[in-house]
Amino acid sequence: MSAYSKLKGLFRVLFLTLIISCEPKQSTDLLDKKALNELEHSYAQNLTHAIDYLDTILVSENSKHKYFYHKSRDSFKKAELVLAFTDPDNYSALNQANFLKVEEEDATNIKYLKPFGYQVLEEMIYADAFDQKELFKIITYTKQRLKLIKANLHIQIKDYHLLWMIREQIFRIALTSITGFDSPASGKSLEESIFCYDYISQVLDIYAFKFSDKQLLQEWKNEINETKTTLSQTDFEAFDRYDFLKNRVRRQINLWNKTVSDWQVNFPFERAIANNAQSLFSKSTFNTSHFIDFDKQLSHNAEKSRLGKKLFHDKRLSLSQKMSCATCHDENLAFTDGLTKFPKQKRNTPTLLYSSLQKSFFYDGRAKGLEGQILGVVENENEFHSSSEQIAKTVKSIAAYRSDFDSLYAGKINSLNIRNAIASYIRDLNKFTSKFDKNMRNEEQSMNENEINGFNLFMGKAQCGTCHFAPVFNGTLPPTFMHSELESLGVPDNASNDSPVSNDLGRYDIFQTPERKHFFKTPTLRNINKTAPYMHNGVFETLEEVMDFYNAGGGNGRGFNLAHQTLPSDSLHLSPSEIQDIISFMLTLDDINI
Repeated sequence: MSAYSKLKGLFRVLFLTLIISCEPKQSTDLLDKKALNELEHSYAQNLTHAIDYLDTILVSENSKHKYFYHKSRDSFKKAELVLAFTDPDNYSALNQANFLKVEEEDATNIKYLKPFGYQVLEEMIYADAFDQKELFKIITYTKQRLKLIKANLHIQIKDYHLLWMIREQIFRIALTSITGFDSPASGKSLEESIFCYDYISQVLDIYAFKFSDKQLLQEWKNEINETKTTLSQTDFEAFDRYDFLKNRVRRQINLWNKTVSDWQVNFPFERAIANNAQSLFSKSTFNTSHFIDFDKQLSHNAEKSRLGKKLFHDKRLSLSQKMSCATCHDENLAFTDGLTKFPKQKRNTPTLLYSSLQKSFFYDGRAKGLEGQILGVVENENEFHSSSEQIAKTVKSIAAYRSDFDSLYAGKINSLNIRNAIASYIRDLNKFTSKFDKNMRNEEQSMNENEINGFNLFMGKAQCGTCHFAPVFNGTLPPTFMHSELESLGVPDNASNDSPVSNDLGRYDIFQTPERKHFFKTPTLRNINKTAPYMHNGVFETLEEVMDFYNAGGGNGRGFNLAHQTLPSDSLHLSPSEIQDIISFMLTLDDINI
């Protein structure tokens, strides 16, 4: 064979190899485009149906309002998977609670936004009587927003976006929907969750070509069908949320992780939940960086945490050299002090455990990150009574610290780096070692009947889980964990029955916004057995007192008549045994070996 023939043959082989290697990519690209178009079409259909059923309410008899509302709502819940991910602001607006929304940028820029959307409509339609004109106005606002979303519909996503969407929808159902969080009057949150799962199944069908393991897709279909059956076979109060989270959701997380591998997806970054999370109740569940509100280059690591622990216990950082962070945050008391209020302090000392997993800090939410909160302590005349410059000067004067900062911060000893080191230590205090966590991870089967019933009451009838969101059981809203909520409960000044409301105005003190009087951040309930006394002012000594306060409708149940109380004012109708079961559950949240 001539050299020319050999060369010609080589080129033919190379050409064929190139064609073969390119064909799958071209085919995949076409399938991706077809699937995206189909996803966009199904999403647009859901929006259209939601709009059309709202229109029908406007021309229907009052007796039909509920029926057509739920038809619209069901379509909205199907759209939720895409809408909440691609347009979170509009989703939040359409699904907001029926409370006046106050946006406080600064003292000169305070906005009042009257609520509209599905929760507002639901409460009006389910009320004994409502203003027809106001109802139609809310329907019009809601419909216009849906039309705006549809008119500007253009979805551009990659595989990893789609997988994030699916996982966040599963977590949204598990952590908010089944609690009744966004279905306040109808009690139909389980039925709505079925529609959410229907759409997850539809999306998986659209992207069936992505699965190299077809059995995995079938496992998804089987799991979703079984989940829908579980949701349909009971009512709201009887639903076993413990089993649902422990078994159903855990299996779905496992299927999701398998799908990531099967699709060979590489994520460019992490959202609030770690991309490789195996459980909602694990130390590795969260991406800690998501909750950092400052220069992300100051990353968290074990060495910084060890340095931060030393600084946390160092009294030399205070002007008097008699106070450290540990003075008020005692490790043996779950990083509290056991006091109603520390001397000269306005409020009860909260735990630092899990405190990094939130988006606002201090009871009034005035700081947006741990580093900012620590600065508040440094500058408070009743705490460190110092300054950024002074603590930097103190640390520079200590040889051992200079060595640490040389290796961890390139020798830069300044206020931010000092606070970042302390914050790194606090970020390591998310243990997830409680009895409850171990049971949810299936590491042990030690929860008794009362504790399980307490959890189910907590997440259902008692409505605790609509403010203290699992898995952290604080006020940071899952599944995106972008916002930490403030609530107005009407906490009394003292525990007596004739006590007035607490004179601490909470969030109001920041911008003097009247509608924010008595608003406070929702703290974690983890390790609650060790964090007494309770509430922002330490007014209640026991969990029984706390539960009685909630069961009676908070401050308004005591007759305070607070216009903006966010806690329902009517009784929860919890029996003494139900209250004890809820307390039994909360005691399972104590970490082991803090």
